[in-house]
Amino acid sequence: MASSRDRQRKLARAKLDRQLVRRAAAARRRRQIQAGVGTAVVLALVVAGSAWALGAFDSDPKENTAAEDVCLWTPQDATANTNLRDVGTPATKGLPTEGTRTMTVVTNQGAPVTAELDLASAPCAAASITHLASKSFYDNTKCHEITTEGAVRCGDPSGTGLGGPTYSLYDENVPDPAPSASPAPGAPATYPKGTVAMVSTPPGVTGSQFLIFFKDFTTADPKYSIIGRVTGGLATVEKIGALPTVDNGAGAKVKPKDDDVVVQSLTVTEPALAEVTPTPAPSASGTPAASPSAG
Repeated sequence: MASSRDRQRKLARAKLDRQLVRRAAAARRRRQIQAGVGTAVVLALVVAGSAWALGAFDSDPKENTAAEDVCLWTPQDATANTNLRDVGTPATKGLPTEGTRTMTVVTNQGAPVTAELDLASAPCAAASITHLASKSFYDNTKCHEITTEGAVRCGDPSGTGLGGPTYSLYDENVPDPAPSASPAPGAPATYPKGTVAMVSTPPGVTGSQFLIFFKDFTTADPKYSIIGRVTGGLATVEKIGALPTVDNGAGAKVKPKDDDVVVQSLTVTEPALAEVTPTPAPSASGTPAASPSAG
């Protein structure tokens, strides 16, 4: 039989073993906690760094770089107006809004007529004409009117004054009305000779028809949006403007007598930006460079 001293030793040894086990378990828990905290800190730093790189802490929100609509096109019902032709619609985004395009109109009446389309003042009308030209919409159509206002009216494949594409756009660059019914003497013409403008049919709804003025026209109540000016071939427009006219069937004597003013083709170039003249750099000594004509 074991003595009491032996039993006490065994009990003390068992107690020590239990204490050692508890201490080892506690140490493992501390290591696990420390490892977890370290991982959380590292993760937090990674997330914060990513957010900073993406601009989450910027004082101003990120600029929306998504392309916005430049022009909107209103559908027109071709079943209600059989004079309309469906050739699709132009793009609405990414359209140029500065610089110019060159429109060239080849007729059977003389030299080609060239016009500079103003993309800043009439970007949507220019985009529409460019789209229609790319679809040969204007080719082999007639200029059906020589208006009493002094302009040649073209751009309607039906030749009725009611035709156009199956979409429309709003007027963009209509001159301001005159302050009085009678313009002041010597005031600039509302539509100077050589002006290219769009026709609204009905008023406020622009399609494909356009006017080229062969003489100055002044009015206190402008209705046509200006899209550009003639840069070449104005003599051809003047020749067409001098042709005799007959009744158009609606009581207006505006139809070319022989009905033979034909637009053989109409094309539009890519946008041309205004050229910037570089400023001459000063010479190394700081004195102005000598003029080429000096001496």
